[in-house]
Amino acid sequence: MASPPPPATAAAAAAAANPKRKPKPKPKAAGVSTLNPNWAQLQSKLPRPAAATTLGKRKHRPDHPSPSPAPTEPAAEEAAAAEVKLVPTSDDTSLTKAVAVDCEMVGVGAGGSKSALGRVTLVNSWGNVVYDEYTRPVERIVDYRTHISGIRPKHMNKAKDFWVVQKDVAELIKGRILVGHALHHDLKVLLLGHPKKDIRDTSEYEVFRREGKRRSLKDLTAQVLGAKIQQKEHCPIEDARAAMFIYNKHKKVWEKNMKEQFRFRKKLKKRGKKKSAEGSGNDPNVPTVLL
Repeated sequence: MASPPPPATAAAAAAAANPKRKPKPKPKAAGVSTLNPNWAQLQSKLPRPAAATTLGKRKHRPDHPSPSPAPTEPAAEEAAAAEVKLVPTSDDTSLTKAVAVDCEMVGVGAGGSKSALGRVTLVNSWGNVVYDEYTRPVERIVDYRTHISGIRPKHMNKAKDFWVVQKDVAELIKGRILVGHALHHDLKVLLLGHPKKDIRDTSEYEVFRREGKRRSLKDLTAQVLGAKIQQKEHCPIEDARAAMFIYNKHKKVWEKNMKEQFRFRKKLKKRGKKKSAEGSGNDPNVPTVLL
């Protein structure tokens, strides 16, 4: 006896019920290449196209190429310091209560080792020049020291005699506060003196010292004023102006300290005279009669 046929599946039953409907084709497995093996092998040997570049004809170049990165700019603080210029703060060119002086020296004597006045400049409280003259020393100039002084032989053609310049400067600074840096050098070549109570030396002021040591005007100007000076040859106008502006910035406290110092010294001097009089047994208020 023959075995019965297997039961029909649902798909077979649906196909039998609708003979016009065709069964869906099964999807091919992913990853299976449909290319001819020979073609695939040939394609692997062909060179790959190069990456697109901006070279070539102009019409194929991009309309707006990407800009190159901007160069690194200096720090804002350094740029600001470099832009600071020492210029007068007013148009007033009159003599003021305080004047600043700066001298440039030349070398005289054996080997030019001795300093002599070659140029002197005075500025007022506003930084305006009130006197600026080249000076012809009494002795023959051996070394112009141009790399520092900025003085050249041609400047001596219009220079004034030393004694004329000395007299002019003495009249201008008389009875005024004299500002400068290392003023003992300037006064020495001018062969002049000045009352100590009227001297304001930026190299001697305790506030400006570093560990008790004097500092250069170039260093002080950079710190106090944020400006650069004496990069190459020295300019007496710039140096005198720098000293004056440093003084102006600390003027209130500086003048107060000066008054206190002289008041204290005066008190010590008075006390010393009193002790001296007591030791001798004489009354300081009674004049001594000489027989």
